Amino acid sequence: MAFSTTLGAIAQHVGARLIGDADKVVTGLQTLSLAGSDQVSFLANPRYRAALASTRAAAVLVSPGMAAQCPVDYLEVGDPYLAYAKVSRLFDNRRKPAAGIHASACVDPSARVDASASVGPYAVIEAGAEIGAGVEIGPHTVVGADCRIGADTRLAAHVTLYHEVRIGERVLVHSGAVIGADGFGFANESGNWVKIAQLGGVEIGSDVEIGAGTTIDRGALEDTRIGAGVILDNQIQVAHNVEIGEKTAIAGCTAIAGSTKIGSRCTIAGAAGITGHLSIADGVHITAMTLVTKSLTQAGAYSSGTGMSDHRSWKRNVVRFGQLDQLAKRLTRLEKALKVTDTD
Repeated sequence: MAFSTTLGAIAQHVGARLIGDADKVVTGLQTLSLAGSDQVSFLANPRYRAALASTRAAAVLVSPGMAAQCPVDYLEVGDPYLAYAKVSRLFDNRRKPAAGIHASACVDPSARVDASASVGPYAVIEAGAEIGAGVEIGPHTVVGADCRIGADTRLAAHVTLYHEVRIGERVLVHSGAVIGADGFGFANESGNWVKIAQLGGVEIGSDVEIGAGTTIDRGALEDTRIGAGVILDNQIQVAHNVEIGEKTAIAGCTAIAGSTKIGSRCTIAGAAGITGHLSIADGVHITAMTLVTKSLTQAGAYSSGTGMSDHRSWKRNVVRFGQLDQLAKRLTRLEKALKVTDTD
């Protein structure tokens, strides 16, 4: 369903200073180069400033420093990217399903589903589950026994919640996510693997977003815990008994091994690896493809690995990496020899 608003309404919504026609009607958002006369755009990254000069947008969200270079109406804000995020929600075109339980859904008689919730086609709600007000359960999604889902949470299609998963309010779980599967717990008996029953659950706070294909394992004894305001990208592995503090953001393909505790307001870039039983302080930033093998007790940025280079240089450097220990020992011997020489 099409949505339209005015520049004046957008300015009020994001607290912008509007230079232009407050009554101008706009119907959507678009990039600087593609925006038409009824669309709003934004300039957050200076590398796109060349596109600003030729934009045909109805108006542009810009910072004070770029306002003078804008050839069309503009909305001056301190953080254009944040303002874009807020405006984008005005034009969200997702269709909200009607309340009620689809005829093809399978809901156990002991489950409690709020009358305002929506349960989609072929969804399964198992015994003892509690579904709060305004919750959306997508097609083919499974909510396991004794799960609790808070108000206004949305589970997209093909989400799987194992038993005893607790989710707060206003949480968004994208398709293919699996929450509450067994953690990777085994003991070895004479070469044979003996499975450890995973007796904990998963607890997820409010205002969390969990990306497509992400997995969050249940705890072995205590619960796996995801704090309020956390955002998890697609294809992330969160192992058993991991704890992630409030408002931490983790990018795609990161893997976190069991019993690691991550602080609040951390950012972890894509494809990072974090080994088990570590503690990571609040306010830590881990860059892409970093392997974390020890606890990080101080806030700050951390990196590992090597930067990209051309293949021939990379091959030579790989050989040198293997020689570092030998070179270090030779250097130590030389330093000792020089010290003896200097004192003679």
